[in-house]
Amino acid sequence: MSYYRAPLDNINFTLFDVLDAGRLAQCERFAEATPETLKAIIEEAGKLAENVLLPANKAGDSQGCSYDPETHSVKTADGFKEAYQTYREAGWSGLTASPEFGGQGLPHLLKFTIDELVCSSNLSFGMYPGLSHGAISALTEHASPELQQQYLGKLVAGDWSGTMCLTEPQCGTDLGLIRTRAQPAADGSYEITGTKIWITGGEHDMVENIIHLVLAKLPDAPEGTSGISLFVVPKFLLDGSRNTVFCGGLEHKMGINGSSTCVMNFEGARGWLVGEPNKGLRCMFTMMNAARLMVGIQGLGLAETGYQVSLDFARQRLQGRSVSGPKNPDGPADPIIVHPNVRRMLLRQKVIIEGSRAMVYWTGLHLDLSHADADEDRRHKSDDIVQLMTPVVKAFLTDEGFFSCDQALQVMGGAGFTRDWPVEQLLRDGRIARIYEGTNGIQALDLVGRKLLMRGGRLPGTYNAEMNDMLAGVGNEEHKQACGVFMKSLNNALTWLMSNAMTDPEQAATVAPILLRMYALTTLAVLWAKMADQSQKPETTEQYSSGFLQGKRKAANHFFSLFTPEIQALEVELSAGKDTIMAFADEEF
Repeated sequence: MSYYRAPLDNINFTLFDVLDAGRLAQCERFAEATPETLKAIIEEAGKLAENVLLPANKAGDSQGCSYDPETHSVKTADGFKEAYQTYREAGWSGLTASPEFGGQGLPHLLKFTIDELVCSSNLSFGMYPGLSHGAISALTEHASPELQQQYLGKLVAGDWSGTMCLTEPQCGTDLGLIRTRAQPAADGSYEITGTKIWITGGEHDMVENIIHLVLAKLPDAPEGTSGISLFVVPKFLLDGSRNTVFCGGLEHKMGINGSSTCVMNFEGARGWLVGEPNKGLRCMFTMMNAARLMVGIQGLGLAETGYQVSLDFARQRLQGRSVSGPKNPDGPADPIIVHPNVRRMLLRQKVIIEGSRAMVYWTGLHLDLSHADADEDRRHKSDDIVQLMTPVVKAFLTDEGFFSCDQALQVMGGAGFTRDWPVEQLLRDGRIARIYEGTNGIQALDLVGRKLLMRGGRLPGTYNAEMNDMLAGVGNEEHKQACGVFMKSLNNALTWLMSNAMTDPEQAATVAPILLRMYALTTLAVLWAKMADQSQKPETTEQYSSGFLQGKRKAANHFFSLFTPEIQALEVELSAGKDTIMAFADEEF
């Protein structure tokens, strides 16, 4: 059943009309990334999602992956291997990688759009190349030239895949507790011994080699996170011999069944140091930050598919009559889209999805500008935006993506609860995104405990300046005033935090999730004002249907109707602080 269509108009409107992504071609690094080129690539990615990845999705969920304990091997579901071959041969693996290693050197923003299309059509499949992209980033930035020459070419080509091996049975977020050890060998390599769990793509049958990036501790390492080193550990060594790293089994999961999630046992496996000794966590954060942004996009992709399915269902499902009189007088009943509560659920999905798409693409644009803008000051300011928005994108898009899928299921009633329709799978697949790559609670702590304090505390100021710059060109005064309410509440919250958290860290930890949501909603408010304004520009009205553009303007009004009261309520909730939460003794729960 084909139930997903690549939302090309929404993607192109956001990229090129609202965010002016075409300006990336003015950067020397991205001179070939013209709007025409990017649009053509996105269109081809839409065909890949609809015609190759989507057909394999159902088998991925129903069959899952199978483990052979005798050979320690994993077989992927029907269609996955063939889909990956198509993906690899078309060059999608190296889209943003350096041309030095066979990549195409295109903007990260383009990859964000491709990630959305892939996650919308087959999230489990997207996990495999997604981890490889992270491994490529980490090796490109931190590995020695020798290691880069040995591994990056095959990873970029998609002949090999990569993993990120952090978590162990006794520790997740607190990586200072890891027990995996790295013993130096005489030839300059290391013997890696330990067990890692929840390793995405740790073992599968789609590539000829799997390259593990593993956190481990050297014999003389300091305690805690300051004693962690990073190692590259291949499944097969460069001479073709089998390394002593084996899959010990598959995790039994609620969703993403087509993704191979493995227990990995390293039994004196040979590995090579990436970066400096005891500096592995810094190296791994290159991979982790990229992964956190992609996980946010997973929430967006699933929400888009859920919205499409529930909207089509609501247009076709006949039940009851409109309270204002029949809208389908020749039929036995009206389609349920006439009912106000169904519309309420659909429109909440619409304003969140389209606003979130703008937010993550805006972050991706700044990611590219932080590397490629000719002006050093603008590069630094763009990096400020990326640093601040990474935990916001990850947490908000996965929370709201899951809730949007829940709303989609509710629109469909009992049909949504059955496996005859895809929404229940979207809900199961999307639940993990709020947990992995750092739970959303951890993202909030990262925002308050690290990002707000970075670089002398300048990131909030950079953010405010960017918001004001975007609003400067908006002609709708009501929308500008509404955005002022959001920004005032956010800045009041920051003032409260500065006054109360300096002497009481529990205050900061308590209100962190609230502040993260306030940042997300404020960003969406400004972007919705900009989208509504852009929808009326002559150069835009020539490209899109009147219904599409009117929908943008009405959606902006609906966003402000829904979320202006919430941002004010969040300010009140935040200013209440920790008292009613931290007052409980253990026995009082």
